Amino acid sequence: MRQRTFGTTGLETSEIAFGTWALGSNWWGETDDPDRLIGRALELGITFFDTGDAYAQGRNEELVGRALAGVDRDSIQVATKFGYVLDEGRQVHSEGERPSDWSPEHVRRALDASLRRLGTDHVDLLQLHNPRMEAIARDDLFAELEALRDEGRLRHFGVALGPAIGWREEGVQALETRGIAALQTVYNLLEQEPGSELLATAQRTGAGIMARVPTSSGLLEDKYTLDTTFGSTDHRRHRPRSWLVEGLQKIDRLRFLVIEDERTMTQAALKFILAQPGIANVVPTVTSFAELEEFAAASEAPDLTDDELSRVQELYARDFDVEPAAA
Repeated sequence: MRQRTFGTTGLETSEIAFGTWALGSNWWGETDDPDRLIGRALELGITFFDTGDAYAQGRNEELVGRALAGVDRDSIQVATKFGYVLDEGRQVHSEGERPSDWSPEHVRRALDASLRRLGTDHVDLLQLHNPRMEAIARDDLFAELEALRDEGRLRHFGVALGPAIGWREEGVQALETRGIAALQTVYNLLEQEPGSELLATAQRTGAGIMARVPTSSGLLEDKYTLDTTFGSTDHRRHRPRSWLVEGLQKIDRLRFLVIEDERTMTQAALKFILAQPGIANVVPTVTSFAELEEFAAASEAPDLTDDELSRVQELYARDFDVEPAAA
């Protein structure tokens, strides 16, 4: 597993991280045993684990904390998120967005609760979870984050952006005015905007970019067909049919990236991201041992050549020459 320096933080992290979002819920369907998955990730050299307090109403953090108990804390990096107001009980799934609270009091309470669930005295990265501009504009919030950093309860802070919630403008503003150490955003072979602009901005500010949804919600794992369906709780069932039909056409255009017995489509997708300047790590959502092994192996798979990268960008500029799917 290759390591890389996370922006200008000085942290040395695995370039493939472990996105824990699916653990403790069925939003991505059923998952393999979380304890064993995280244990295997450590064996494979993965050191960076990304969670959030809103994932399964805190249960995700509990699972991560339990699985990492006893691991040398200095050998791993734990990132979590805050901002959403958690309700009583456990959240199974919601199509609506829960309320947010960006007050200094809330971030302190939220971090206290996260540290208890994670079983640690600090997190390496605390991220605003899907902030809108009103959150980025709060001087009192960022003053509190700096105070918590000075207290040693977090090492760095950043933002984790969500499409249709707060994205390009929020990301640029946070990078340029808030001295954030990290920015997490959707970025992959099929979805490069606004990620490419955020990468360029981060290179100027020194922040590390964390690429989430690196396989475009599974499309780039090359396992879907036109007959693929998703379970009733799987978030992908809400995607329009055109997402699948047109996505499969794009995958066919990218098949030149696969090298038999050396680089799968999934690994090519991760290697494309890792080839971009400013990328701190790639954060795939892990649900199974098979996925984990393939994701981790991407680190040592052949890098994309300059010719391959150029061909990808030419295809992307033409929207991969896909034929629009029927309504």
